[in-house]
Amino acid sequence: MTEKISVHTESVHSYNSVKPPAQKGVWCWLKNNLFASPAHTLATILALWFLLFSIPALLEWAWFGANFSANTGSECQQTVGACWSFVEHKYRMILWGIYPFDEQWRPFLVTVLLIVLIIYSAIPRFWNKALVFIWIAVMAICWLLMQGGLFSLSFVETAKWGGLTITLILSIFGILVATPLGILLALGRRSDMPLIRSLSIIYIELVRGVPFISLLFMASVMVPLFFPEGVTMNKLLRAQLAVIVYVSAYIAEVVRGGLQSIPKGQFEGAASLGLSYWQTMRLVILPQALKVAIPPLVSIFISIFKDTSLVVIIGIYDLTLSAKVALADPQWQGFSVEAYVFIGCIYFVFCYAMSRYSQYIERRLDIGKQH
Repeated sequence: MTEKISVHTESVHSYNSVKPPAQKGVWCWLKNNLFASPAHTLATILALWFLLFSIPALLEWAWFGANFSANTGSECQQTVGACWSFVEHKYRMILWGIYPFDEQWRPFLVTVLLIVLIIYSAIPRFWNKALVFIWIAVMAICWLLMQGGLFSLSFVETAKWGGLTITLILSIFGILVATPLGILLALGRRSDMPLIRSLSIIYIELVRGVPFISLLFMASVMVPLFFPEGVTMNKLLRAQLAVIVYVSAYIAEVVRGGLQSIPKGQFEGAASLGLSYWQTMRLVILPQALKVAIPPLVSIFISIFKDTSLVVIIGIYDLTLSAKVALADPQWQGFSVEAYVFIGCIYFVFCYAMSRYSQYIERRLDIGKQH
């Protein structure tokens, strides 16, 4: 028996000794990632050709030939590159819209509070019941700062709110309210009660079957018709309502897909433990379904953050419309490229952060981990 074990050990050592060494180094990486096949080689050559011609021209326009010190637009007319002085002089208009100039510290503080709150909420060790009360307190503070009327703060109507703050408010609070509503709609669509299931299907299919612009027009024009005479709803609240209605329908379908991916045995196991329907959903099914649905959910969040720019059609000064207002200044006309590059960078930072965070959550929850 001892001889057999020794022979087996020697064979294992001999196998390991002839195992080919791992290929490392720059050339191996280039071969494996850029020139692995004729198609990869062609794609690499085309990409390098594009970068060779585009990067120098982009650097010349954005940096070497740009103007950073002009005081008026006329001083930039002879500049061969970008006129970043426009952004330097108009960034407050772009970021805060037509909010009273002397009071723009208030939307700035609200923007900082919302960003800090999102970062705080994204840290797993802060996921507890206290987080709900923190959100409620911060939302109350943000509303007080933006509207004023108390504590010696001048009143500012919502028609003058604008810029990045409006974009964050519409997207953040739209997602916060639409997510639980979408989960309820997904459960309703899979319900055994015909009335609940039918109403959920009608809501989801009707909302998903019309463009977001149509919902904005309905919220702006038709919703006031349902109120008694003399009763009105704020335009910003109507836009927020349209965002919630639109996002909840898409979230419902994503969550429904996650629910359908859960094996039937999970339901049977929960039933064998004597759990009720809501206990089964809350403790067993929904946690698994939402983990599966993280990538499409984040795609919806990114999409709605960008789609808030469509509120310009009903006269709300979001980030895009604020940039248009800044371009209307006669002294700084003709620099729309610089304005849209600036707001494009803002959109990219937020969207990229959401994308990276979703990947972090996926890794943390071990979605798709192979054993």
